[in-house]
Amino acid sequence: MENIISIEHIARIYQVGLEEVHALADVSLKINRNDYVAIMGPSGSGKSTLMNIIGCLDTPSRGIYLFEKENVSQMNDNQLAEIRNQKIGFVFQTFNLLPRSTALHNVELPLIYAGLPKSVRLERAYEALEKVGLADRVDHKPNELSGGQRQRVAIARALVTQPSIILADEPTGNLDSKTGNDIMALFEELHETGNTIILVTHEEEIAQHAQRIIRLRDGLIESNEIVKERTLVGNNE
Repeated sequence: MENIISIEHIARIYQVGLEEVHALADVSLKINRNDYVAIMGPSGSGKSTLMNIIGCLDTPSRGIYLFEKENVSQMNDNQLAEIRNQKIGFVFQTFNLLPRSTALHNVELPLIYAGLPKSVRLERAYEALEKVGLADRVDHKPNELSGGQRQRVAIARALVTQPSIILADEPTGNLDSKTGNDIMALFEELHETGNTIILVTHEEEIAQHAQRIIRLRDGLIESNEIVKERTLVGNNE
């Protein structure tokens, strides 16, 4: 099985005044391509810090983080930005859509930063919206969409760069339970077609959709449990 993320003995220490805060103490884990992993933990457990390090939004104070065999723990800001833009699709609780732009333009945005020609951008953005069931909403702006539809646009935007992983931070946090279940069903479909998904949540019911749950407490991995057997599907056959 191809290893996509390898974290070895990472720690993250913040200096707050004269005090050192150990957000992560000593964390090691591996994530393979086409894994579906949930990261859980109470407030202050370190799950947000771990998500920021996995997403190349932060770097560890010590330890090694290999992303597709590249050592990102020692990269500078520009190198980290390149990894984020090309290899990680982010899905946030608050959607983070441009309010005055159409769904199509919101999804196209990462491809503009990547410098792709307009015809390619529009084709890929439309395909991504089609994949999340919004082919009939491409010209709608966020205020013309429901919360669930906005999150689908955000997921399409995460998919459009064809990233190595999708990193979802509390993706159902702003949705009612039925809409949240619809979004989790969409993540399952994406996983079945070969996507690698890392989900950060504090909700047990949401975490149970994943194959594996990593539980953090006090900056350490408390448990790493398989909840569903792995099946090889999609482009990972």
